Amino acid sequence: MKIEHIAIWVKNLETMKNFYCKYFNGKANDKYINHTKGFSSYFISFHSGARLEIMHSNKLNNLEFDSLKERFGFIHLAISTGSKNNVNELTQLLEKDGYSIMSHPRTTGDGYFESCVLDPENNQIEITI
Repeated sequence: MKIEHIAIWVKNLETMKNFYCKYFNGKANDKYINHTKGFSSYFISFHSGARLEIMHSNKLNNLEFDSLKERFGFIHLAISTGSKNNVNELTQLLEKDGYSIMSHPRTTGDGYFESCVLDPENNQIEITI
């Protein structure tokens, strides 16, 4: 078995699509729009075969989310870059481009080399080897 895709609700569909395509080499499909339900989405495919579905609903526009609070459920998305050098370079690029770095590249206690950044809507992304 394998995980086919992970889905997240987003406030700004285009901003999020551009972020994951630009920084993580994702490829987005054509935008799906259901006018009746006020729903739209993209599937972003990655080289490994995994996909991220980003979804927007007009019904969610007025909700306030504090995505930095500790909570049960999914807390981050980890994306492998293939090397320490790639982790370092991508983290530096994201920082230069104004994204929040939660932790700079380091080896964690459990042996992972990673950094942690926030995407445009404050979802945590671990950048790993």
